[in-house]
Amino acid sequence: MSKIETIIFDLGNVLIDWNPRYLYRKIFDTEEKVEWFLTEVCDMDWNEAQDGGRSFAEGNKEAIAKHPDYKEEILAYFDRWDEMLGTADQGVVNILQSLRDNPKYRIYALTNWSAETFPIAQERFEFLKWFEGILVSGKVNLKKPDPAIYEMILKRYQINPENAVFIDDSQRNVDAANKFGLPAIRFESADQLKEALKKIDIIV
Repeated sequence: MSKIETIIFDLGNVLIDWNPRYLYRKIFDTEEKVEWFLTEVCDMDWNEAQDGGRSFAEGNKEAIAKHPDYKEEILAYFDRWDEMLGTADQGVVNILQSLRDNPKYRIYALTNWSAETFPIAQERFEFLKWFEGILVSGKVNLKKPDPAIYEMILKRYQINPENAVFIDDSQRNVDAANKFGLPAIRFESADQLKEALKKIDIIV
């Protein structure tokens, strides 16, 4: 019998499709311009600073100072952020629902997400109410793969890592969790996740 009783989900690109290209393909007329902007102006390091607790006002100020000709496009990152949200992965939502409905399991979420934009997702996706708790990086000024955020979620919700598993699409975050002592699964697809959970005797 599996000793796993707690399953911790990442959210972005596991349960929820998020991609800034959905917005910037409306703003720029070529894919090359989209990729340049998301590599040179509002890149992932810039975005992750908001995930780590920096305000978009501060992030925008920094980016506009470096790229004043792109002020409007930079401001759109926050002002039109909802247009970056895709749909939920229904296969993973089904897995989540199966776990929620089984009294054997506790489900939590650990996400790198800006505190300013997370409420938009909460309004859109009803299943975010299913979790017993969600730790949002932007609210605590920590983000994965910092080991401190893994320690925080375990302490906050009194989770024993020996009886838990963490699911994330980022190999960096999976490796950090495993190194910290929280067993982790690299997410690739709903079918792959279902098989990975079955291998550790989690019923879905």
